[in-house]
Amino acid sequence: MRPREYDPSICEKVVEFGRLGKSRTWIAAALDVSRDTLYRWEKEYPEFSDALTRAKVFEQQWWEDAGQDNLTKQTFQSSVWSRSMAARFPDDWREKQDIDLTGKIQVTEVKRTIVDPRNTDT
Repeated sequence: MRPREYDPSICEKVVEFGRLGKSRTWIAAALDVSRDTLYRWEKEYPEFSDALTRAKVFEQQWWEDAGQDNLTKQTFQSSVWSRSMAARFPDDWREKQDIDLTGKIQVTEVKRTIVDPRNTDT
C-alpha cells in the first residue's frame, strides 16, 4: 500500500471501527494504508493518536461484551476467547506465572578430607 495523505476526518472512523471491535491492522486495511502509515500518523498527529487510543478502549469493550453475552451459551469456546483476550489486551488479560529460575545454591560448609593412600585401614 502506498502512503496517502492524512485527513483529520478519519479520526471519527477510527473510533467507530474500535466500537466494532476491530484491531489496528483491520483499521489500517479499512483506511487503505499500511500499518507503518498508521504508526507514523499516530506519532505526527495528536488527534489521531487519541483516536487510536479511544478505539483500543472500545475494541476491548466490544470483546469483553461478546464474552459476557456468550458465556452461558453451549457453543461458546471460552478457551479461544480467553486466549484472544490475552493476545489482544495483555495489560488487562493475561495469565501470569512467576517461576524463580535463578537456581541459587548456597554453600554453608566445606569439609576437606585428606586421604593418605598408604593407609590401608580405610
